[in-house]
Amino acid sequence: MTGALIVTAGLGASDFARLDAQRRRYFPPERNLLSAHLTMFHALPPSAEDEARSLFARLAVAPAPAAEISGLINLGRGVAYAVRSPRLEDIRRRIAEHFRGLLTAQDANRWRPHVTVQNKVDPSRSRALLAELSASFRPRSLRIEGIALHRYLGGPWEPLGSWPFRG
Repeated sequence: MTGALIVTAGLGASDFARLDAQRRRYFPPERNLLSAHLTMFHALPPSAEDEARSLFARLAVAPAPAAEISGLINLGRGVAYAVRSPRLEDIRRRIAEHFRGLLTAQDANRWRPHVTVQNKVDPSRSRALLAELSASFRPRSLRIEGIALHRYLGGPWEPLGSWPFRG
């Protein structure tokens, strides 16, 4: 839905750089229109922008949530890193409760936080990358710095604002 609002968790600079480098390496270049990201909501209605800005400002007064990259996810035609963060899940639940009735089916369903580094490839290529990354995978911390809001533009996203955690 062009114009929909996308909510992401802001990644720390070094984590973002590492994950984005992997995304550029493994994602088909012609399909890679975005940087590495951790999507919290895929499509809030554009009319909710002011309300979202106000809510995110209130939520960002809290400390940054602890998080870790806890595993790898086979997407069938891609690979993602699973993210575990009970506090970030709580923040997402609060946002979902606030926007109840406005959420798409995708956003109202169970959330599986992840950062995709490969998608839209042949399944054999995806399985090969999963095996490669699994060979050296170890869980590690992931820095979550804030909440960010974007507008979907039919492919790329327009950044609308970010709210760093402060507490």
